[in-house]
Amino acid sequence: MQENESIENVSGQPGQPGQHRRLPQSSDGATVVRHRFRPGYRGRLPYLVTAVVAAAGLAVAGVATATTRSSDDRRDAPVAAADERARADAADRANRSGRDAPSQPPTAEATPDAPTGSPSTGAPATPRATPERTAESKPAKPAEPAARTAEAEKESADWVHPMPGAATTSCYGQRWGVLHAGIDLAMPADTPIRAAADGTVVEAGWVYAGYGISVVIDHGDGFLTHYAHQNRTAVAVGQQVDAGEVIGYEGSTGDSTGPHLHFEVHNGLWNQLDPAPWMRERGVDLGC
Repeated sequence: MQENESIENVSGQPGQPGQHRRLPQSSDGATVVRHRFRPGYRGRLPYLVTAVVAAAGLAVAGVATATTRSSDDRRDAPVAAADERARADAADRANRSGRDAPSQPPTAEATPDAPTGSPSTGAPATPRATPERTAESKPAKPAEPAARTAEAEKESADWVHPMPGAATTSCYGQRWGVLHAGIDLAMPADTPIRAAADGTVVEAGWVYAGYGISVVIDHGDGFLTHYAHQNRTAVAVGQQVDAGEVIGYEGSTGDSTGPHLHFEVHNGLWNQLDPAPWMRERGVDLGC
């Protein structure tokens, strides 16, 4: 096939005069069309560039998201592994405790009881477990007050302690170069003082120098007891008293350095004896 030439307007604007050039034609007279880049596509080029840039941005964002998720998964992996190990350890401990536990709980020792079967049928007696009895603890008995203790001593003996429970702070004998003619018994101030035996009150109040408030009881047969340094008396002269009866209250009157009872025994007034052995013979220990 032979190409013939035809004329083409190359001015770029239709309907306007311009330069011409011939186009090849085929042997049958048809014009051979050759495609060229037209100037109209140049205006679309910015849009194409924008689309390419946008597609590249989406691709970068996708890669960043995938990278972030991958790093999060790597951070969460140790935590998940630790949880898995903890669950495995717990299950292992549960299995060990189940294996170590006794197969059957201990049962109370069964003790034979009265037969439950009917005598006519001859059924054997069925043992029945009975709970073990424990000793019942009894509440401790409260301590008896000093008054009841003194009453009990009075019932059992003719002579009693003049101030039960007191501490002995000084005995009969020489002290500071002079004779201490009695025994000192100490308790808190206003502790009741009791008659050591039955008798008659012959002195009560401020009667002797240095002794403060005193009570003297005559027990007959020439023996007297003297109770000195009292805070106040509870009896009067001529009053009959019984062993253990309250005759006054401990104090610190007279020549005294603190609350106490100065107790003396006289064989005839002012012939003082050592109270310790004398009261001990009568069943009372004064601690000396």
